[in-house]
Amino acid sequence: MQYLQKISSLFILFSSMVFSQSYQTSATALGGKEFPKVDPERKVLFQAYFPDAKSVILDGGDGMKNVKSTASKNKDGVWNISTSPMEIGFHYYWFNVDGKRTNDSNTQLYFGYGQPTSGIEIPSGEDFFIEKKVKHGKIIDDSLNSKITLGQRNFKIYLPLNYGNKKLPVLYLYHGTGEDITGWEKQGYIRNILDNLFADNKAKEMIVVMDYGVALKPEEEKMPDDYPRTVLSSKNIDTILIQELIPYIEKKYKTNGKKAIAGLSRGSYQAMLIGANHPEVFSAIGSFSPVIYEGTQAEPFRELPIKNLLKSKNKPFFFIGIGEKEDPRFFEFNQTITNYFNQNKYPFFSYKSSETYHEWLTWRRCLYQFAQQIFK
Repeated sequence: MQYLQKISSLFILFSSMVFSQSYQTSATALGGKEFPKVDPERKVLFQAYFPDAKSVILDGGDGMKNVKSTASKNKDGVWNISTSPMEIGFHYYWFNVDGKRTNDSNTQLYFGYGQPTSGIEIPSGEDFFIEKKVKHGKIIDDSLNSKITLGQRNFKIYLPLNYGNKKLPVLYLYHGTGEDITGWEKQGYIRNILDNLFADNKAKEMIVVMDYGVALKPEEEKMPDDYPRTVLSSKNIDTILIQELIPYIEKKYKTNGKKAIAGLSRGSYQAMLIGANHPEVFSAIGSFSPVIYEGTQAEPFRELPIKNLLKSKNKPFFFIGIGEKEDPRFFEFNQTITNYFNQNKYPFFSYKSSETYHEWLTWRRCLYQFAQQIFK
């Protein structure tokens, strides 16, 4: 009898060891934290201490819509949450604790959905955005005082390692709704992506300005937060970029006059709006997960002067990319733009990110592709 008990105990111990070894702590977990953990099938284990809670439900962004989870509380007040296989990529998430949205204390926080939010990375097996043993550039903070919005505008700048040796082209890059200038640095891993590309001689060295995607005058701040305000804000960004930011960058940094512009989601609209308004300024336009605001069936480009590209002499390179699993509305926007270009014989490059949603792995892949095709 004792022999059987020993064998049973050893089996349980062995099973526990195998189970724990199959899970790896997420790259987004804080130092010293064990959870969240991801297994090879992309199932995730979360652990959270809510001793007084009656209900803890896992919730999150677009890439977690189809995730099923179960939660149970042990006698110490620790909740264990396990999921069905999750989608590859970066996903914002949080816990609904008795109906109140609460971040996970085990993970880093990222600015998303208009506030600091937990995030988890489900590995895709790619390494193009992973830090490698290559020469590294740096990201610095800068700002200017805008006469248009009557306030300080902050932005981040990526400078490659060899910055200062020669004059470089500049990419102006925009984030999405509910995010800020930290997005491309933290969730987007832009430094790693560009460092790796430059080390492999796959892209021309460039400066990248990560501008803030909201620009409202004091009286405009009172407007309802809707599409008309987004369009107005984007037009203000256009004015700020052309009249203030570009002159500031070209005076302070060593640039060669070549410029490109790109953005994701709402930032894609801003990049297209500004790029189409100034085709003589930008040699390339990148639209990652395209959005068109205030369009109608009769006038899909009512607030997007895309026709300017057809009339331009320079014909800026146009890149349009989308995640394979994004919502239908983004595919509709994508199709509207590509149909227009095909009908008018305007050249463009179309990219589809395999198995990804409206999230940062899609946009990292888009940047990786786009950066290799500009400033040639």
